[in-house]
Amino acid sequence: MPHSLVLNLLPQSPIPPQYLTGRHLHALFLTLVSSVDTTLGDRLHDSTADKAFTLSPLQINSPLLKGGKGGSKLQYSHQQPIPAGTPCWWRISLLDDTLFAKLTQLWLNLNPNRPWHLGPADLYITSIQGTPQSIQPWANASTYAQLYEEASDVYDGLRLRNCSINLSFSTPTAFRQGQYDSTLPTRESVFNSLLSRWNKYSGIEFNHIAIESIFPSFVNIHTEILADSRSKFIGIVGEVNYKILGEIQPIQIKQINALADFALYSGVGRKTTMGMGMMRRMYSP
Repeated sequence: MPHSLVLNLLPQSPIPPQYLTGRHLHALFLTLVSSVDTTLGDRLHDSTADKAFTLSPLQINSPLLKGGKGGSKLQYSHQQPIPAGTPCWWRISLLDDTLFAKLTQLWLNLNPNRPWHLGPADLYITSIQGTPQSIQPWANASTYAQLYEEASDVYDGLRLRNCSINLSFSTPTAFRQGQYDSTLPTRESVFNSLLSRWNKYSGIEFNHIAIESIFPSFVNIHTEILADSRSKFIGIVGEVNYKILGEIQPIQIKQINALADFALYSGVGRKTTMGMGMMRRMYSP
């Protein structure tokens, strides 16, 4: 069962920008895990395989929470320290029940007076959101069965809604192709990334999806470069609309729609455990 949890944080001292990178937030997550299960924390730290969680960059004053249109672009780079006392939020998604169950004690026994450390700064976790909120669409939870059952498979009057998939790439996204990265969000890169994670964690395996019936029809993207003292990452942000076209079976429409809805939890592409590749489906009113 995938969960998308939003942790509301309050720093007690300024957070320098060099400690707001994906690498440091990844270390903070492993510290949270190790606080309830040291063995699991060590295993996640040592694993090089696809991991059953994703993280967001630390967010402050996001346009999403100010009523900005869709909030498609999140803050993924900080040039200045985050001042003490600035309310922040941080999204953690968990893709399997085993990991969520291991962390249940952390959520249930949350101590708002216990500081967590991000570089030299102390942070308090003031609350955790795990269900949809009108001002916080990154919080949600659903079983894989629900995601599949609620995905549409019809070609009736709702065709435009169900056969048009608007995906918002909210943090820089890139895909591994051989030895190198590609920033182009082709249908193969996006939907095969979603398919791989769906098949690994859902227990509802899709043997084949109709990728040949998915066509990008609107693209509004640009590249962003993130660099720190250790590495440089180039990825795209923006929106892409994909349409399902041609002769296609209802079950194939359903599978594609399920993967698009799953994107909220799984993200796509590289470095999703360090804040990259965050994506969600946007529905028109």
